[in-house]
Amino acid sequence: MSPSKKNPNARQLALDILREIDRNNSYTDIALNRGLNQSDLNPSDRSLCTELVYGIIRHQRTLDTLIDQLGKKKAQQQPPDLRRILHIGLYQLRYLDHIPPSAAVNTSVNLAKAYQLNRLSGVVNGILRQYIRSSEDSQDPLILPSNPIEKIAIQSSFPDWMIAMWVHQWGEATTEKLCHWFNQTPTIDIRVNPLKTTLETLQTQLSEAGVNATPLPPFPATLRLQGKIGRIQTLPGFEQGHWTIQDSSAQLVSYLLDPQPGETIIDACAAPGGKTTHIAELMGDQGTIIACDRTPSRLKKVQQNAQRLQLNSIQTRVGDSRHLSQLINQGDRVLVDVPCSGLGTLHRHPDIRWRQTPENIQELSRLQQEILTQAAQWVKPQGTLVYATCTLNPTENQQIIETFLTHHPQWNREPPSTDWLFSPFVTSSKGIEILPHEHHMDGFFMVKLKKG
Repeated sequence: MSPSKKNPNARQLALDILREIDRNNSYTDIALNRGLNQSDLNPSDRSLCTELVYGIIRHQRTLDTLIDQLGKKKAQQQPPDLRRILHIGLYQLRYLDHIPPSAAVNTSVNLAKAYQLNRLSGVVNGILRQYIRSSEDSQDPLILPSNPIEKIAIQSSFPDWMIAMWVHQWGEATTEKLCHWFNQTPTIDIRVNPLKTTLETLQTQLSEAGVNATPLPPFPATLRLQGKIGRIQTLPGFEQGHWTIQDSSAQLVSYLLDPQPGETIIDACAAPGGKTTHIAELMGDQGTIIACDRTPSRLKKVQQNAQRLQLNSIQTRVGDSRHLSQLINQGDRVLVDVPCSGLGTLHRHPDIRWRQTPENIQELSRLQQEILTQAAQWVKPQGTLVYATCTLNPTENQQIIETFLTHHPQWNREPPSTDWLFSPFVTSSKGIEILPHEHHMDGFFMVKLKKG
């Protein structure tokens, strides 16, 4: 809580949340939800606070570079609270058209005073007004380096290594488009539970509640929510289990698995249960789904989601999927949605760009290979396996599959059984790759394998 007020306004709450992220290394979404739940902000202020927190984390490198160029001290040399107050002011000036520049300056100066930085309030005023003066001649105050990797990284606010990886993969132009997409506010996709309602009925209910919900062809059970939504739990049908939040690209994974009623399906890394429950819905809740995860608290979320959606075919199994030998030859189909770097979800989880490292990705790739190798043994003869990640990185995607197939010649890639659904997306003999800037959904890689 801010030191000056027990009931902070939107900007004060944003600063409180950013402080928690800095001091406790908290995840942005968790810190934001905690802060909003403890406040009594009106919907407009909640929206502004959310925009400031997510936007500042997204554009952190760009904002730091502006402070470096406009101030006498580098951003990292500033007192932490002052740096975040400057972020709040600069973010409003640079990225929010609906806030007058004078309001952005004055509220930031007041923040400095409210947080006992009276002597530094002049620094805030000076840097923000210098930014405004530099912008008045229609020139961008941000001075960019000539090196193309650094230029894209600073302008779009990403680490150099991530930009270098994507430029190597797709080139500069595509990388710039990808970064621009990742810096947009994400939409919300919901998956309609066909066992409880229809897409048309739910769309009508949401529309009557003032929510803009539109179908997303060719997906048969998906609505995209846009504009003001409010609290998810209070929307029509949520408590009744009529729908669940799941990005459309994540829904493709279960469609690729193509589970059938009466089968035994094993989900190797099930928590929190989005794909597990989708599998149950596609099977008409008829059959057996074994949902595995090594963390009991995360498996509890699978159970909670299954209960809300009123699904009975899901069993949970606590354990590390690299060591569950008792599942050998038990599954008609196996889903291996492995832990990954999450680089396809950077618009939703902006702090991933600052948390991931090349070294961490190498560790993840070893874990992914181990899980895939073990889970493949769970598949019955002539059965199928789907490998999936929500990342854009060949080390975790194509290279994992190439290594696996080299060492397991009895396995082969299998094309999707629902061409009408997959034809709009990037497909090749190597697998299916969803590119966010082209398909307007989370980045994903998935491939279907068949056991000989």
